[in-house]
Amino acid sequence: MVLGIESSCDETGAGIVQDGRLLAHVVASSMDEHARFGGVVPEIAARAHLHAFNPVVRQALDQAGLRIGQLDAVAVTTGPGLSGALQVGLAGAKTLAYAAGVPLYGVHHLAGHVAADTLEHGPLPDPCVVLIVSGGHTSLLLVRDLVREPILHLGDTLDDAAGECFDKVARILGLPYPGGPAVDGAAREGNPKAVAFPRPLTRPGDDPYAFSFSGLKTAAARWVEQHRRRGEEVPVADGAAALQEAVADVLTRKAMAACKAYEVKTLVVVGGVAANSRVRALAEKRCASAGIELRVPPMTLCTDNGAMIAAVGDLLVRSGAEPAPLDVSIDPSAPLTYASLTPLARPTLRAA
Repeated sequence: MVLGIESSCDETGAGIVQDGRLLAHVVASSMDEHARFGGVVPEIAARAHLHAFNPVVRQALDQAGLRIGQLDAVAVTTGPGLSGALQVGLAGAKTLAYAAGVPLYGVHHLAGHVAADTLEHGPLPDPCVVLIVSGGHTSLLLVRDLVREPILHLGDTLDDAAGECFDKVARILGLPYPGGPAVDGAAREGNPKAVAFPRPLTRPGDDPYAFSFSGLKTAAARWVEQHRRRGEEVPVADGAAALQEAVADVLTRKAMAACKAYEVKTLVVVGGVAANSRVRALAEKRCASAGIELRVPPMTLCTDNGAMIAAVGDLLVRSGAEPAPLDVSIDPSAPLTYASLTPLARPTLRAA
């Protein structure tokens, strides 16, 4: 029985997993508290985690019909993420592990997103290409054994992530925060061919697996400015549909190229933007044409949650991995190399 804790951003999540089976999944979001600022405010997020931690853990235990003493391990996100938010989650997880007398595992947040798919579709194929798309991350990975072998980064975003692009353009279009769902909703009434937005880094000679969405965001902003300068009403639905089409095209085009280059027959799409209807639809269409299996977690497991962290912890326990040391710390900018994350404390500089 592994309890997973997630607190890297604005969701406080607790999940319980046993032998790959999801027993509990509870999330408390502070998104509404950030909405009036148009983005996540770190201090507000940290305070929200403090208030939500105990109720969320208690509810997860109740959902699974367990007591703390019945847990076998606790897993917690230790990076990357907001420093204060991560500190709250780690402090709470250490307390729970100590109280239950069980080992603690530090988990990389992005590895959690990858493992989320196992809760719906079972063990990951070896190898598989994983496309992680969220508010802060856009990455292409080659994954073999998630908890035993290093994860190969094929490419990452060079600037804005796909979800960040949605958030920023949604604000420009006058749509509410968070931008992803707002753009998706508005796009249903629009024409995706109405605006010829660019497809960044898709020309011959460009890095085939790197992403860049800053230029796309700027192109959308200029398109809106042109309408307003002429005193015209901005066709929001068309802009949303065209933006969404551009993002989905770039994401799936690069993912398919990686599958072909590495002769991989399974593509896994995870992260908050995996809930986007056009990203899902275009991925399904292109995978079907190429004879590639597409795996996408349920929408409830796409956004940040404790279940995905528990899934990694469960795999670590069953693989015989060493737990984190007692002085395990957070790493807000942790690179993804292994699923288990136990960063070493930085050496203290002494005066001469």
